Amino acid sequence: MPTALDQRIEAAVGYGIQELLRHRDRGLLDARHSALAEAHGELIAAERDVTFHRSRLARIAGSELPVDQALFARIARMLDQLALAADVRDTKQSAAAKMLEPIEATRPRQAPVQIATRDVAALLAIAQGAKLHEHLITHRLAVATPARTRISYAQLQHLEEMGLVRRDTTHPVHAGQPVTLTDAGRTALTSPRSGGPPRTTPAALPVPPVTVSRTRR
Repeated sequence: MPTALDQRIEAAVGYGIQELLRHRDRGLLDARHSALAEAHGELIAAERDVTFHRSRLARIAGSELPVDQALFARIARMLDQLALAADVRDTKQSAAAKMLEPIEATRPRQAPVQIATRDVAALLAIAQGAKLHEHLITHRLAVATPARTRISYAQLQHLEEMGLVRRDTTHPVHAGQPVTLTDAGRTALTSPRSGGPPRTTPAALPVPPVTVSRTRR
């Protein structure tokens, strides 16, 4: 169900409404974007009510019922219901617009997030729930996820250094330390990225030394 704010929201967040809702359902949004998604969902429901009452009114007005006082009274009730639905829609639209304004204000200052493809895959796995475990025999540390994706301890440290994930160190490692995304990690997953895979530019080849031949005498 389209709304009057769809284009503004897509311009502010950098992707479509459906992707915003998917990010919300997967718990990838920060507090501001999550609140915007919830407010937009309420606006969609209110817009749907307006469409329902308008369609109902159109069916009655276009029907072959006798044009009498009973029909006028019925149309008047439907007009009242449509007006009430429109008032609710306008209220929900104003609330969603308020949630959108601070995101629009900060959008121009946000630099595109560039992270490696393997880090994106690791963050997506961690978003579903992850724990750092220590192997009882080898004592090696690794992160396990519900999707059976295993993330090495070195990569976990790398993601921590980037500020994308955090560990709950109140839990012992042998029992499993929960690993979660930080706000920066959620932003890294939900922000638009460049078309090509990040950090895949091949390194420049070294220039071979110039060999100067000596003329024989």
